[in-house]
Amino acid sequence: MTQKKALVIGGGIAGMQASLDLADQGIKVYLVERNPSIGGNMAKLDKTFPTLDCAACIITPKLVDTGGHKNIELLTYSEVQNITGKAGAFKVKVLKKARFVDIDKCTGCAACTQVCVLKNKILDEHNEGMGKRGAAYIPFPQAVPLKATIDPEHCLFLTKGKCTMKCVEACGPGAIDHEQKPEEVTLAVGSIIVATGFKLEDPAKKPEYGYGVYDNVITSLQIERLLSPSGPTGGEVTRPSDGEHPKKVAFLQCVCSRDSNTNIYCSRYCCMQAIKEAILLKEHDPDVDVTIFYIDIRAFGKGYEELYNRARDEFGVNFVKGRIAEIHEKDDKSLVTIGEDIVGGGVVESEFDLVVLSVGVTSNLLSEDIGIKPQVWRDNFIRAENPYVDAASTDIPGVFVAGCAESPKDIPDSVTQASAAAMQASIVLEEK
Repeated sequence: MTQKKALVIGGGIAGMQASLDLADQGIKVYLVERNPSIGGNMAKLDKTFPTLDCAACIITPKLVDTGGHKNIELLTYSEVQNITGKAGAFKVKVLKKARFVDIDKCTGCAACTQVCVLKNKILDEHNEGMGKRGAAYIPFPQAVPLKATIDPEHCLFLTKGKCTMKCVEACGPGAIDHEQKPEEVTLAVGSIIVATGFKLEDPAKKPEYGYGVYDNVITSLQIERLLSPSGPTGGEVTRPSDGEHPKKVAFLQCVCSRDSNTNIYCSRYCCMQAIKEAILLKEHDPDVDVTIFYIDIRAFGKGYEELYNRARDEFGVNFVKGRIAEIHEKDDKSLVTIGEDIVGGGVVESEFDLVVLSVGVTSNLLSEDIGIKPQVWRDNFIRAENPYVDAASTDIPGVFVAGCAESPKDIPDSVTQASAAAMQASIVLEEK
């Protein structure tokens, strides 16, 4: 009997869960991920809320299971180009970008990354620009597949045709191949799950906060990397301007969320992420003063209200109801926030060493010209056929949605929706 086949687009936590659920049913899964490794945004986290469990301890087994499953074929560093057909008989063209490394030969030893002449000179995407890498790099230590990639936008040989080629000399198996070309493959699948995840909105859309101008204004994902032991500072939270430990830290909620000038919707996870990060800061340094400026605290999930109460009552995190209007930088790089205190009344002016922007999320939807175009909300998240009773189906038969491709959500909700999408995708395969 011919093995049933499905396509999952996006290798974050939702895409991995959907792939594993399908593969465990004996279905062949093609998992397409545009980055060199699966893992998505969850791979960047230090801890998860509300339990404060180690994020790497949760996601690493998923990475290993997904990469090693006999029914899952990983197509990393690849992008879907075109989809034609109908439920039960889709044809999918996928472009496998040249990574200039033969992954069959590469052992993941990272020797090439250590000798690259651009080592520590290129902003590291996995560390949200808080660290640097070379043109030859492995995204993070638990990457799956654990293979090197040559960055074509920075590699001196690929951009200028001249380099000392130390990476080639260091590679014992001879995996480096600067002549490698992109490859297009065509897949035949019966159902498709879109799990393309999210990206942070551009905080520069709020110029009054000085992101990208003031060194010590960072995003919630950037402080996540500073808190992580595998991050660029080894888990030490330091100010980007001088490497000193901050003594006063502010979190600004709803940056580019619940805002008629950017995104009107709530991004749902930001309140709890800020509360989690505030607690982690206090665990790192009990003397640090942490203040969260918020519109409303939306602690809606199991254990969320309890974590909010712990932050306030046990750890002494300050909560101020009100928006910050603007931020100014002093000569010593410290920051002055000016905003409202709705409960206390009046305008509040405070000084902080570090300001963290809890930036809302926006859709990371695949390109609109790939042949299928599910209905989307006006915010470009994919519209579920019936979000109240069927949150995984789209208006296109055989195409399903999971995770933050459908709407902003936390990890438990993403995983739950991914499993629902996998079950419905498998039903389509049984019917065809």
